[in-house]
Amino acid sequence: MGKCFGKKEEKDQNKLESMDHDLLIKASANNYDDNKFWSKLKSAAVKMGSKLVYYSLILFYAMKDPNVPTKAKLTIAGALGYLILPVDVIPDMIPAIGFTDDLAIIVYAIYQVGSHIGEDTKIKAYTKIKDWFGEGLDNIDEKFLPTDK
Repeated sequence: MGKCFGKKEEKDQNKLESMDHDLLIKASANNYDDNKFWSKLKSAAVKMGSKLVYYSLILFYAMKDPNVPTKAKLTIAGALGYLILPVDVIPDMIPAIGFTDDLAIIVYAIYQVGSHIGEDTKIKAYTKIKDWFGEGLDNIDEKFLPTDK
């Protein structure tokens, strides 16, 4: 990373690399709230980017799915709780890298619970993201896209 970024960005990168994802998710689980989630997404969707918003939507809809086990829902609540917390490892207001820690937590969580994500969940998230961003989705893993998009 070094030459492209300054000392602040390098420090933030080091924070990201040393994050204990499981611990942050567990610590954030009690902070999740549906209204705060939608408020955060609506107010910061463009800054967050389509990848973070899409994966967050998948997690949100998976948490509402009665077929998803409680343990997976706790992981989801923690990841979404971290997303809506006003205090982050890297503050959201920092241009270009502010949501990097949120993305790391959300991506970590989605891969942890990925086997419990159904086609209906993918369709709901994909429909919503298309409404907000159109067809331009950034680097979404194919296994998290609906089969009939």
